[in-house]
Amino acid sequence: MALEIKILDYGDIELESSFLVLGRDCGRTRRVLTLGFLILGGKYPVVVDTGYRSNQIMETLGMRGLQYHEHMIENQLARHGVRMGDVRFVCHTHLHIDHAGKDDLFPMNTTVVLNRKELEYSVSGLMHPQYPAPDIKHLIDRLHTKSALRFLDLEITGPIELMPGVYCDAANAHTEGSMNIIVETADGIATICGDVIYDFNDQIVTPFHEIHDWEPRTTGNHGTSKRAEKAAIKKLLSNSRYLLPVHDRPAKIEGGNVVGRLHDQVPGPIVQSLPARNWFPA
Repeated sequence: MALEIKILDYGDIELESSFLVLGRDCGRTRRVLTLGFLILGGKYPVVVDTGYRSNQIMETLGMRGLQYHEHMIENQLARHGVRMGDVRFVCHTHLHIDHAGKDDLFPMNTTVVLNRKELEYSVSGLMHPQYPAPDIKHLIDRLHTKSALRFLDLEITGPIELMPGVYCDAANAHTEGSMNIIVETADGIATICGDVIYDFNDQIVTPFHEIHDWEPRTTGNHGTSKRAEKAAIKKLLSNSRYLLPVHDRPAKIEGGNVVGRLHDQVPGPIVQSLPARNWFPA
């Protein structure tokens, strides 16, 4: 059976717009998705990112969480016939407040997989409020429990195969330890890219039509250099057939451009097609 990715809806977040795209609509409030991913078709289910712990915890960042009963991770998994105990691996693109909040609901024999550098970064204080204590303390409990936590050293090893058709690779953007999860589907490479991309339209589609050709905009929330952020986005666009960020719906990529949008699975039906670029304007 070919690998496929199901979208898990963990609820929405209201936040200030320039947090998403640097300098974009400063002072305005936007509502964004918070998604997770369920990889099916392999020997066992794999979950990527677990959302935020509660609506209340988002208030610590001055944001508003909009998470209700239907968004609970156990209910999202149940939509696909999966129970918490069925999941073999929980992978994290990174450990920010809206990505690792439900790890403690999984049994300890479900292995949490992360880039070692990300756990180190989470306790460095460099982006301190975005790494809440309950989430990080739970990972320390896993560290001291056999097979409950698996570290990768992706900056040194390069991509690591988690299981046939699923690889982890250093993102080199957003946080110092962020990683991408690469999935080989029947329709090409799908990359779950965390928060390297927040918003396809404002970071990629619109900027590619502006004065600096092929120059994406960075997010307003990152711990690496602007050069690294832009390079990481360009690498994703170059190497993937599909891109799946956590705060926007998936996109289909052709020739480094966003050509379509998908909704609740990858591969899946295109729900929005984007016009081809005019390479030779009059």
